[in-house]
Amino acid sequence: MHKAEFLDIDQTEISSVLAGGYNHPLLREWQSERQLSKNMLIFPLFISDNPDESTPIESLPNIKRFGVNKLSEYLKPLVAKGLKSVILFGVPLKAGIKDEFGTAADDPEGPVIQGIKVLRENFPDLYIACDVCLCEYTSHGHCGVLLPDGTIDRERSVARIAAVAVNYAKAGANCVAPSDMIDGRIKEIKRGLINAKLAHKTFVLSYSAKFSGNLYGPFRDAACSSPSAGDRKCYQLPPAGRGLARRALKRDLNEGADGIIIKPSTFYLDIMREASDICADLPICAYHVSGEYAMLHAAAEKGIVDLKTIAFESHQGFLRAGARLIITYFAPEFLEWLDN
Repeated sequence: MHKAEFLDIDQTEISSVLAGGYNHPLLREWQSERQLSKNMLIFPLFISDNPDESTPIESLPNIKRFGVNKLSEYLKPLVAKGLKSVILFGVPLKAGIKDEFGTAADDPEGPVIQGIKVLRENFPDLYIACDVCLCEYTSHGHCGVLLPDGTIDRERSVARIAAVAVNYAKAGANCVAPSDMIDGRIKEIKRGLINAKLAHKTFVLSYSAKFSGNLYGPFRDAACSSPSAGDRKCYQLPPAGRGLARRALKRDLNEGADGIIIKPSTFYLDIMREASDICADLPICAYHVSGEYAMLHAAAEKGIVDLKTIAFESHQGFLRAGARLIITYFAPEFLEWLDN
C-alpha cells in the first residue's frame, strides 16, 4: 500500500466524526422530530458508593439515591414499561474519597463505572449516558481543577474531564455528557475518544448552554455537590447572557458535539429555540432540572395545578421550542401517562 492510503489520526478533523451520533437504534430515532414519546425521555439516576443504599431525596419528590446493588430492582419495572435511557450521576459518600483533582470520578470501583457494568449486564438494551463533571468528586466542589487563586485551570481541567469521559466510554457508556461548561472540553473529549477508537460509537451530548442560577438546590442535595467556597458563575452562563449562550452553542458545535443540552429548560425556551436553529443538524435536549421539577410538585400539592397536566404542558413546551429529547425526573410518571 502507498503511504497516502494510511490516515494519520492526528489529521482527522474533530467535526468530521459523525458516526457517534447515529450508531445506536435509539440515536437514529433521536435524529427525527416527533411528539412526546417514551423514546425521548432520559431518566437521571444518582448512584452512591454505598452499594446497598436506597435513600429518598427530601427535596426531590419520588426520587432516591441508590447503590449499585439496588439499581436493577428499581429499574426493572421501569424498563418493562418502556424506559429507554438513563443518565448516571455518581455520588461518593465515603470519608476522604474527594480530592482536588476529582480522582474518584473514574475509579473502576467507583459508583459510575460499577453502575455502567451492572446496567449493561442486566439491561443490555438500555441506553446509558453518563454525566461528566468533577464537582461531585472534588474536595472544593467545583467542576474542574483550580489554580492557586481559586479560579479554573482550563488546561488541566479539560484534560482531566476528557480522561473521565473516555474511561466511561471504555466501561460501556453509550453517551458522555460533559456538564462543566469549561471552554474547550468538547474538542478534548472528542480527540480522546478518537485516540481510544471509541468516537464512532460514543455520543457526545454537551451541556452547551448551562446557566448559573437558583434551580439546582435539590440536585445538589442528591449529589452532595455544592461548592465549599465561591460559586460557578465564572464558568456557567449568566441568566441574561443570550449572546454568550449563542457563542457557546457555536463553540461546541464546531468542536464536534453530537447533541446539545439546554439547562435549565422552562425559563430558557428562547435559548432552546435559538439552539434548534444554530445547531439545526443536532438533537437538542431540554434538561428539566431539579428545581423546576420540585416547583411543579409544590404547586400541585397546594392545589394550584394538576401535576399530570402541568408536566405535559411544560414538556410539550420544550418540544415546541425545538427539543427532541428531555432529561426529566418525571420519566417514571410519563411511562404510565403515555400509555393512557
